[in-house]
Parts: sequence; C-alpha cells; structure tokens
Amino acid sequence: MSSTWLPPEEYAATLPKATVFGSVFFTDEDDRPVHLHAVYSPEHPWQWPGGTAEPGERPWDTAVRETAEETGLMVPGPPRLLAAVFGLPGAAWPFATSGLVFDGGRLSDRQLADITLAPDEHDEVRVLPLEDWRGLMPERDFARLAAVVEARRTGVAAYFDTWDWDV
Repeated sequence: MSSTWLPPEEYAATLPKATVFGSVFFTDEDDRPVHLHAVYSPEHPWQWPGGTAEPGERPWDTAVRETAEETGLMVPGPPRLLAAVFGLPGAAWPFATSGLVFDGGRLSDRQLADITLAPDEHDEVRVLPLEDWRGLMPERDFARLAAVVEARRTGVAAYFDTWDWDV
C-alpha cells in the first residue's frame, strides 16, 4: 500500500471491476422452486428470472424489470432480500459478479400458467421439489438454490460467495 494519495480516476482504475445482477426467487404454493430453462446457457441451464443491471439501475429495479421481460410477472414490493451472491472473475469473464436474490413469493397455479416466456431467453418453466433439481444443474447452482431455499425458510439472508467464473 502506498502512502501517496492518487487522484480518484487513477485510484478507481486500480480497483476490481464487477457486474451487478438482480434476480427473483419464486416457489409454487407448495414451496417447490420455480426455474426457467435458459436457451443461451448450457453451463447453467436452469435459472431464476433476473439479469445484469443496466447503467444507473439498482439490483431491485433490475430484478423487477428482468422478471417482467422474461415472464410477464409483476413483482410486488417492497423488496425482501434472500441472498447476496458473489463470484470472482475468471478466464471466460474478466469481471467479478455481485448480485442480490429477492423473494418473489409463492405463485398460484393460475400465475404459473400465465407466465409468458421471452423465447430468445427461456423455453420452459419448471416447478420441482428441491431435491429433484440436484440432477438438473451443476452442483454449485444447486448449492446456491439450497441456500436460497434455506434463507426463505429461516428468514435469514444467505451469503453465497462461491459463484466464481473459474471452478
């Protein structure tokens, strides 16, 4: 660490860079997790509605916007945080990833049936008991899902910091 102060723009250039995301976790009325099948990500095929923040956008606003775009669902507020997720950069992506997972609540059968997917992003909605997701996704995706389910159950937000790009 240097004892010399740098101008803000020079100091900022030395700091780690990160993308920010917001997503929404839903279950059905029996507390079975809801996921969307991504057409663009064979590495992470099952996802929650959400995405990367646009410039000037906060994670909650991102989660609400992306959920509406991807499913047609309007997420009621106020936001209820379930998890903070962090991953280090890697060879495939040069930025860290930092995001928040919000609780979208329980969806009725009618709400699930009314989901309208954005076909350029997702091609299926699936609702399964927690354990049934294990074989459908990478282990770290399942570990993140289990942490979010536990956060919802206990009311204590999860901190999931192993979402690194290089595993």
